[in-house]
Amino acid sequence: MKRFWVDCVRNLVWVLVIGLWAHILSGTAVFAVPQALFLMDARTGETLYAKNADTPLAPASLTKMMTLYITFQEIEAGHVTLDTLIPVSKNAANQAPSRLGLKAGQKVALRYLIRAAAVKSANDAAAAIGDYFAGSPAKWGARMTATAKSLGMKHSTFKNANGLPTKGHVSTARDMSILGRHLFYDFPQYYNIFSRRSTDAGLATVASTNRKFLDAYEGADGIKTGFTNQAGFCLTASAERNGVRLIGTILGGTSTPMRNQKMAELLDKGFKMAKPGVAVVPPQPADPEIAPSADATLVAQATDDATQGSGDTTSAAQVALMTKSPRPMPRPDSAVVADTGIEAAVALANADPQTLAASASDADQPVTLATQIVHPPKRNAPIYTDENAKLALVTTKPEVVTRVSTSSGGQTWGVNLGAFPTTIAAEKALLQVQLAETATLGNGLRKVVTRSNGYDAVVMGLDRDTADLACRKLQARAVQCFTIGE
Repeated sequence: MKRFWVDCVRNLVWVLVIGLWAHILSGTAVFAVPQALFLMDARTGETLYAKNADTPLAPASLTKMMTLYITFQEIEAGHVTLDTLIPVSKNAANQAPSRLGLKAGQKVALRYLIRAAAVKSANDAAAAIGDYFAGSPAKWGARMTATAKSLGMKHSTFKNANGLPTKGHVSTARDMSILGRHLFYDFPQYYNIFSRRSTDAGLATVASTNRKFLDAYEGADGIKTGFTNQAGFCLTASAERNGVRLIGTILGGTSTPMRNQKMAELLDKGFKMAKPGVAVVPPQPADPEIAPSADATLVAQATDDATQGSGDTTSAAQVALMTKSPRPMPRPDSAVVADTGIEAAVALANADPQTLAASASDADQPVTLATQIVHPPKRNAPIYTDENAKLALVTTKPEVVTRVSTSSGGQTWGVNLGAFPTTIAAEKALLQVQLAETATLGNGLRKVVTRSNGYDAVVMGLDRDTADLACRKLQARAVQCFTIGE
């Protein structure tokens, strides 16, 4: 009889264990953690909804957004490139899952570590980046915290590069949304990585931890998921519909389905509240009095066991001592116009074509868009300003060859700059943005579409990724736009 009861108890324990694991694997968590929500209009930073938004909580892998933000700063500063080989530290190789599978002493191109950290949320990849730049998790955490303060993240303290549970490692739903907005506006050229469903991370092709939400919610294009027992299920998400972009964060979700559903409800509410046609006001740049100096904070790795995985002694500190790398020469199809903003584009739009041709000849590059500008004699015309697009019509009325190419090559996506009062205004806006964004819009087809409320300025003939990137870069310059396509 005693044996019978022992077997019954053992079987009951196994049933409970199996049931618990089934509960967890089904996506329904059993962890009781505080929940916080925040939603903003990304165009202006206006708060649309907040619940426990400033409560310091564990942010889990949303932490990697800050690691990537500083990494992009380092690339832009010329201290590293996407092809820089990063030695994997012992600390990074010993990180808990999710992992890329890095080994101590291995050297991996920075681009693959970025992809693994952003898409797969690989803890070892993020730690390798932090150790390379700072020498230890503590020093990297200090730099992350200082950078956060400089961006207006008032309640964030970071202790490591990846968000694995560490005492004192906290952030808030508001702070993470602020960081997401800075990623979008400060580094539009890299933002598209957060929308990838999968990517080549060098050692393997990895799938996105956020692919379910990206596939399920219309207009979603990022940003980052997170989960630990302490933090619950977390998500900072961005979505854009008809020129309205929202960014929201949930901390402390009870499951993946619950987290995604709550975020969808939050964004739906925001799209009903947000007004279309609002002028874009990009976030303020980092406060120079708070932001850490990259050259001052980079330290050598050679004597730190936590970051030394091989005999290689090349460190980020040595890289920092190098002179800033010059930018590469422009491509042949964009030599006439550098990526210097709308102001430069306006100046070029009103320049003498012969001067432009001479400049291009000096650079031994062909003239493309610029040679298609024909200037009639100047006349006294009024100056119109479209506040939404932040584009001014100057006194010169150029005749613009609207059709730049004869074929879109089967690419059916484009960028819509909004409605303008006249065809001339629409054409002027198209020329200005195409000159300012030759890398993305240079081969596009300029169109003016007649609408009941004016004339839409549209650049067509792009693929989806190019259209998305072009619009993000324009929005970062406070130019209103939205993507269109199939």
